[in-house]
Amino acid sequence: MSVARKIGPEVAEPETQSFNEAALKAQIMARLDPLTADGATMAPWSDEGLAAALDPALAPGTVPALTSAAVLVCLVERPRGLSVILTRRADTLRRHTGQVAFPGGRCDPGETPWAAALREADEEIGLPPAKVTLAGLATPYLTVTGYHVTPVVGFAPADVVLKANPDEVADIFETPFAFLMDLANYETREGRTPGGDARRYYAIPWEGRLIWGATAGMLRALHARIYGAPKP
Repeated sequence: MSVARKIGPEVAEPETQSFNEAALKAQIMARLDPLTADGATMAPWSDEGLAAALDPALAPGTVPALTSAAVLVCLVERPRGLSVILTRRADTLRRHTGQVAFPGGRCDPGETPWAAALREADEEIGLPPAKVTLAGLATPYLTVTGYHVTPVVGFAPADVVLKANPDEVADIFETPFAFLMDLANYETREGRTPGGDARRYYAIPWEGRLIWGATAGMLRALHARIYGAPKP
């Protein structure tokens, strides 16, 4: 049985913050693309140091069609700083069983990335769209499974109450945004695709959990977007 709960009081967060939250929010919003941008055509993020992170067959320009998807990167405004809502996918799902992920999924025909992200978050974790203040779009990410994923960034108040959909989500948790934006917490690992090809990917261990693959890649891209050189 799924039980509604307020998340956050037990979340381990840094004792001190090295930034002013208002200034950080302003910086995040200034570095994102506006909601008027077309997430399906925005150039995907890449990292020269992880050239093998994506299946070469999915390199930009080599795929006739990708499936459009969107995720919600929801930043909860905690007293000690921002935290990010993450989920552990249900063990009964056919794909990506038990993996850590943002709420999200495929975009319906004609649906904007932000509409899809809010819809999926409502369906998966009971996050009311009205509770989310959208900030903008982060850099899209190509997955080895053929998805063009647009991260939609938004803010939610600390009193948000979530309820996991047991058909899709096994657990909901938060990780401090400052921790996820510290590159010292990232590892580079190697593995194999289902087809046997070698691939490299980011992984972020946190309190007995492992944030890896596309989720870690999107967080790494978000860091590059927020803290890298401003767009010309």
